[in-house]
Amino acid sequence: MADMPALTKNARLHIRCDHDIRSLLDKAASYTHMSVSEFVLKNAVEQAQEVVQAHESITLSQTAFAAFLDALDNPPQPNPALRQAFQRHAQHVVK
Repeated sequence: MADMPALTKNARLHIRCDHDIRSLLDKAASYTHMSVSEFVLKNAVEQAQEVVQAHESITLSQTAFAAFLDALDNPPQPNPALRQAFQRHAQHVVK
């Protein structure tokens, strides 16, 4: 787990599984010279990072990225629907 961030280990995670899954985890952990806890945590963290990355990032083609930058540099004027949305937001959201 050398590439994992430093963990303070102040939180517990309890997982229940059947005997076959536990045996599989024991075997996999032993092949990687880790404890079952280290093995499960390392793999869970790696999977969680991939899921978060997939949901929190976007990939654009060069054409789409150029259009995005152009829209940032030259935003269109607000249309009536956008103005109305801002008015509704101001009425309903407390700062």
